[in-house]
Amino acid sequence: MRTISVFGLGYVGSVTAACFSSKGHKVLGIDVATEKVELMAAGKTPIFEPGIQEMITEAHAQGRLTATTDINEAVLGSEISFICVGTPSQANGKLDLKGIRHVCEQIGASLRHKDTFHVVVTRSTILPGTTADVITPALEAASGKKAGRDFGVATNPEFLREGSAIKDFLNPPMTVLGVDDAESEALLKALYAWVPAELFAVPVPSAEMVKYACNTFHALKVAFANEVGTLCKHAGVDTEAVTKIFLSDKQLNISPYYLNPGFAFGGSCLPKDVRALTYRGKELDCKLPLLDSIMPSNHEHIERSALSIMAHGKKKIGMLGLSFKSGTDDLRESPQVLLIKKLLGEGYQAQIWDENVYMGRLIGSNRQFIADNIPHLGSLLTNDLEAVLRECEIVLIGTRVDKAKLESLLQPHHIVIDLINLHKHNRVSHEGEYEGICW
Repeated sequence: MRTISVFGLGYVGSVTAACFSSKGHKVLGIDVATEKVELMAAGKTPIFEPGIQEMITEAHAQGRLTATTDINEAVLGSEISFICVGTPSQANGKLDLKGIRHVCEQIGASLRHKDTFHVVVTRSTILPGTTADVITPALEAASGKKAGRDFGVATNPEFLREGSAIKDFLNPPMTVLGVDDAESEALLKALYAWVPAELFAVPVPSAEMVKYACNTFHALKVAFANEVGTLCKHAGVDTEAVTKIFLSDKQLNISPYYLNPGFAFGGSCLPKDVRALTYRGKELDCKLPLLDSIMPSNHEHIERSALSIMAHGKKKIGMLGLSFKSGTDDLRESPQVLLIKKLLGEGYQAQIWDENVYMGRLIGSNRQFIADNIPHLGSLLTNDLEAVLRECEIVLIGTRVDKAKLESLLQPHHIVIDLINLHKHNRVSHEGEYEGICW
């Protein structure tokens, strides 16, 4: 059994306090609102959530759950403090961190008088860098102690939905711990040992970011579904039939596929179909800002990649892979082609290797796309990988390459930029610089 203090008895804090107490831990809730404290201290819930009152009633009756306004009592009487205060938006969208900062100053002042190791864990939703820039400095300044040595700092983002929060806490899709010291990590892993889902212990900034990745994706899915549904309705298409078929595809549509950050999309299907659909929306006078943003976002990723390459100040490029994806010779709307076109226009020298692409085999629209973008491709393309690497300063990986062969040819002076996000076991070992476009 652990002793836990929960700062903030709003939605997240009340559920956190109730659920931990149901697991046999002794929990003390703290809030500036006396009415919330009085309710929990009396064994009543400060919020409405199915199942929480029964949980609080039982834990309170067994002496495992109460509440106070006394900060010192909470910190000195617990091993772990969970911060669950709000982080509302300001008018410009920036997070208001006054509540977080104030609570950290209060906890820090109490830590000044505590001799044993204490872990401060943020459950509130905070942007990457908040722990390092706001939370830890506030705790250290108020306590006069050093994080990681005298006390621990961690983040544990919550994934609770109103109406099913108890279920979500007890059966989460995953548990994420942002930890930077071994003692805090061990303590929190033990605290969550009962969780049936996978537990991730990662650096603090990764844990801070993952909540935003999840919520933004959820928002994206809602907006996407609404815009597709709107277009269906305006076009006289059965929205429910389209949705049913779309959701039946668990291989690509509802799956991890396409969700690993890498390079831009291309090929003969995706760009063409997105453009056709958004054009149809305009014909039907539908404002579809999400769908309209897809192609500009994809183009911006290519531009961002070019700027990243140019920032190195080297002019000789070796491009490994030119087709829009590995295992094909299709160059139509390949982002690799568009990237090289951009670099050539900026005065870069390039040699290109792609074992599947031969000028003599390019026909039809495939050949026409190259004629429109890199008409002198034949002078840049070679099947001699060794020659490409011998001449270049920057190696761009745009396709799957034999790892052992590539490692044998790379030199320490090479700057290697992985465009496609090779899986970790396929990434080359390299003495020099090795980076990804978005990892």
